[in-house]
Amino acid sequence: MSELIFTDQNFKEEVLESNLPVLVDFWAPWCPPCKMLGPVIEEIGEEFNGKVKVGKFNVQENQQVPVQYGIMAIPNLKIFKGGQIVDEIVGLVPKEVIVEKLNSII
Repeated sequence: MSELIFTDQNFKEEVLESNLPVLVDFWAPWCPPCKMLGPVIEEIGEEFNGKVKVGKFNVQENQQVPVQYGIMAIPNLKIFKGGQIVDEIVGLVPKEVIVEKLNSII
C-alpha cells in the first residue's frame, strides 16, 4: 500500500468526508519520536488496508489543520470516523496500543 499524505488542501476530502475511519499521524521531519513511529504507522496501514485509511500529515509544511485541531505536541495520532475525532494518542506508544484503539472503532 502506498502511504497516504494528508495536507491542508486535501484534509476535508480525504479525512473528514471518508467512508472509512481514518488514522492521521501528525508529525514533522525534525521530530525523533515521529521518525521512530513512522515504520509502525506504515505497518498499521498495510494491516488495516480496506478497513481504515492511514496517512501522515506533516505539520511543518501544513499548519492550518494542526491549528484547527489544537495540536501542540507530536507525534499526535487522531482517529476520525464520520468526520469527527473518536480517539487520539499523543506521544510515542507501542503498536499494540494503536491497533487496539483502531479495532475498537471498526
